[in-house]
Amino acid sequence: MKLDVLCLGEPLLEFNQIKEGNKKTYISGYGGDTSNTAISIARQGMSVGFISKVGKDKFGSELLELWKREKVDFSNVSIHQKAPTGIYFVTHDADGHHFTYYRSGSAACQMTPFDLPKDDLSQTSILHLSSITQAISISSCQTSFAAIHQAKKNGVKVSYDTNLRLKLWSLDRARDVINCTVPMCEVILPSLEEATLLTGLVDPEEITDYYLELGAKLVVLKKGSHGARVSDGKDNLNIPGHKVKAIDATGAGDTFDGVFLSEWIRSDDPFSAAEFANAAAALSTTNYGAVDSIPNRDEVKEFLGFSI
Repeated sequence: MKLDVLCLGEPLLEFNQIKEGNKKTYISGYGGDTSNTAISIARQGMSVGFISKVGKDKFGSELLELWKREKVDFSNVSIHQKAPTGIYFVTHDADGHHFTYYRSGSAACQMTPFDLPKDDLSQTSILHLSSITQAISISSCQTSFAAIHQAKKNGVKVSYDTNLRLKLWSLDRARDVINCTVPMCEVILPSLEEATLLTGLVDPEEITDYYLELGAKLVVLKKGSHGARVSDGKDNLNIPGHKVKAIDATGAGDTFDGVFLSEWIRSDDPFSAAEFANAAAALSTTNYGAVDSIPNRDEVKEFLGFSI
């Protein structure tokens, strides 16, 4: 079956800190950037699959049930008999949200190029992955490049989020791998804060130009509450942010990615797709959790005042 998008990466179980009166507690949920993106795509009514490994444990079983409920094809997710499913905690303070991961040696870290579904990779419209998948292990990095090469060989577009996690690798290593990956991609989806660290640039226009000159065909720079900037080397669009009562931005970037890819497939217009995704990301910050916060397409349309 041909899928609109096939995502590759590591799923995680999430424990998100919330305040109940004077106490702080944790609610369980689900995460992993590309898994979140896959669910975002499914909630927009598009077909999507996921490539990964989970542990033979309760957390792995919960993730399989999640994808089943969300209508994400998980036929390319295998169960590792020994390695565990990774988990992470989200805490919140005046500086925003903070992640603490327990993922070393996780099942997804054991992915190899031999785990890739060549037939499915040749039939999907878009392959989506992030630099986190490249950072969690050497074999996962090799798997990422193998997937990209397989996709490119078959005319499949590659979407790439430069999601930077410096607890997983050094800035120099991250920059080298990311800069090698960017020229292979039809679209890259960096965030402003992370792109500044990776490029040393602060101005959004200079950042998009940097990645276009590096070889990206389309750059969609996510600027958080300040919106987004889209550039294809010919046309540019600066999209303002939306004013919302934000409580948790954990999954906003992943929501943006999934909605952008869905709308881009629908309209073949990356600029209108980014405007819709920008609204979806803002809406997602009004709820807790990386997955629970992801809106469906009708909710985004209602937020924007469209007739449904």
